[in-house]
Amino acid sequence: MHNYTAIIPVAGTGTRLRPHTYTYPKVLLTVGDKPILGHILDRLREAKFKKVCLIIGYLGEKVREYVSKNYGDLEVAYVVQEEQRGLGHAIWLTKAFVSGPAFIILGDTLIEADLPEFLKGDFDRIAVKEVEDPKRFGVVKVKNGFIESMVEKPEKPVSNLAIVGIYSFKNSDILYNNLDRLAKTGKTTKGEMQLTDAMSLMMEAGHKIKPVKIEGWFDCGKPETLLSTNRYILAKKQENIQVCHKDYLLIKPVYISKTAKVRNSIIGPNVSVGDDAVIENSIISDSIINEGAVIKSANLDKSLIGPNAVVEGRIDSINIGENSEIKLSKE
Repeated sequence: MHNYTAIIPVAGTGTRLRPHTYTYPKVLLTVGDKPILGHILDRLREAKFKKVCLIIGYLGEKVREYVSKNYGDLEVAYVVQEEQRGLGHAIWLTKAFVSGPAFIILGDTLIEADLPEFLKGDFDRIAVKEVEDPKRFGVVKVKNGFIESMVEKPEKPVSNLAIVGIYSFKNSDILYNNLDRLAKTGKTTKGEMQLTDAMSLMMEAGHKIKPVKIEGWFDCGKPETLLSTNRYILAKKQENIQVCHKDYLLIKPVYISKTAKVRNSIIGPNVSVGDDAVIENSIISDSIINEGAVIKSANLDKSLIGPNAVVEGRIDSINIGENSEIKLSKE
């Protein structure tokens, strides 16, 4: 058993996933068989984490509700970030709730990595991955097995190794002291208080941070990446899926909640159907149908249907938010 506290920032408004995120926190949108946050908490549970600190903001009550209903065995503290002032600011707000070693995992990405690997050894560690477009990320330069420098979203990247959202700190006091320094001086980069700036201060003072290369990293920040992450998760879990049913045909991989009702339809491949959703007389592929949605007489591909939305009539691809309704006359 280790004594790390997992810190998960989930206060983001998810602007690239509108209209869904007008009424729903991004981390509660479904990928595969459960919300993004559920996948993250499952991984932490497997890695024997007991303490979790969630940084909530926009629609935070829905996050609390989901976590208390499904993860009652974890000891969870909540910190509210009223306004988006950067990842460094979000982590800084957890100072009163976290002591000893800290493990940070971002709430909008799913990462295939050996989490215990980040808790071993004497050095702090961060996850990195080679990416095609380093300008969109924090980027690191590595020398002799340790990180030499890091830059947030550089115009001229020094490498293609991006920081991808897992950080472990053996002594969180050192991290918080450097975040305090940023807060006192008001230093921001690109208008926000950055975690990378705090880590740069640590390294300038001789603190060593090791990079850990990971392979699987799935962004859930916009509709197309959410759908591709959905495809990946379903492919991994496909072996437990029934195919024959008198009311519908399934083309694997698919996930259909036990409480969903499907009739006279073809579902799949790569479709997730959430709790209490209703699908009738429809053909659906490569799509996520969130909880309580109703789909009738529709032909959907590469679609993201929000919770409790209603879609009736023939459509090819659609991105529709919670409680919305679209009805098309029959051709």
